[in-house]
Amino acid sequence: MSNIAFIPVRGGSKSIPMKNIKVLNGKPLVYWTAAAASGAGCIDKVIIATDSEEIKKIVLGFELPKVEVYDRNPENASDTASTESVMLEYIKKTGLKQEDNFFLIQATSPMLKSEHIDGMYNEFLISGADSMFTGVLEKQFHWCTTYVDQLSDGNTDTTGRNKNSRPSSTAELQNNGFLVPVNYDYRNRPRRQDFEGLIAENGACYINTVGNILHDKCRLSGKITAYELPSYTSYEIDEPNDWIIVETLMKYYEY
Repeated sequence: MSNIAFIPVRGGSKSIPMKNIKVLNGKPLVYWTAAAASGAGCIDKVIIATDSEEIKKIVLGFELPKVEVYDRNPENASDTASTESVMLEYIKKTGLKQEDNFFLIQATSPMLKSEHIDGMYNEFLISGADSMFTGVLEKQFHWCTTYVDQLSDGNTDTTGRNKNSRPSSTAELQNNGFLVPVNYDYRNRPRRQDFEGLIAENGACYINTVGNILHDKCRLSGKITAYELPSYTSYEIDEPNDWIIVETLMKYYEY
C-alpha cells in the first residue's frame, strides 16, 4: 500500500492569471502545498498534475523530495473540467493499486502543513472511515433560501438539520425567496459557548482509497469523517482579496 499526494494545478486561471506560480509570501503558490506534502512522513510520492510547461519547470526547480510532475490532459484542465476528472485520469493511466491511499491536496490552500497531513492520516487510520476531509469548525448561524423536506421515514431528516429548526409550514418548504435556518432554532437561540456549530470543508486535503475513487468517481465516499484544522486555514485563494488575506495570515503565523 502506498500513500500518494496529488496536487492538480492548471495553467489557466481567470480570476488571478497563473495564480499557481504567482509569488505568495516569498514563494510560488504551488510551492507551499508541494513542500507540505513532501515533508509529510506518511506520504510516499507527491504528484503535481499540470497542463503548463511553465508550471512544470518551476515545480521541478523546487527540487523537493518525492515530488514528480504529471502532464495532465488539456481536456481535464479546462474551466469546466472537474477535479475528479484529472484524478481519475491519473489513476487509470498509472495503475495504482485499489488499496493505495489517495490524498487530494489543493494548491489554493497554502496554509496546509506537513504536520496537518500526518495528523490527518493518523486520525484516518483509527477512525474506521472510508474517506476524510480537512475542515474547520464554524459557529455561525446559517440560513438558506431553499429547503427540500427529504424524510426517509417519519423521524429521520436526511439533510442532517436540527429537527427543531425544520420549517413550520408547507410554504416554507418552497423556494419563495425567504429564508429558513439551517443549523439552529431562531426561536431558541443558543449561547455561542453552547452551540456545537458545523464542520465546513476548508478544501485543503481529502483522503480516500483508489478503489473507492474508481468506484464512486468522487473524492469522498462511504463513511466520511473530518480532520479539524485551525480556523485560519479556512481561507482558499480563489479571488484577489483572498490573496491579500492569506498572505497576511501567513506572515502573522510565520510560514
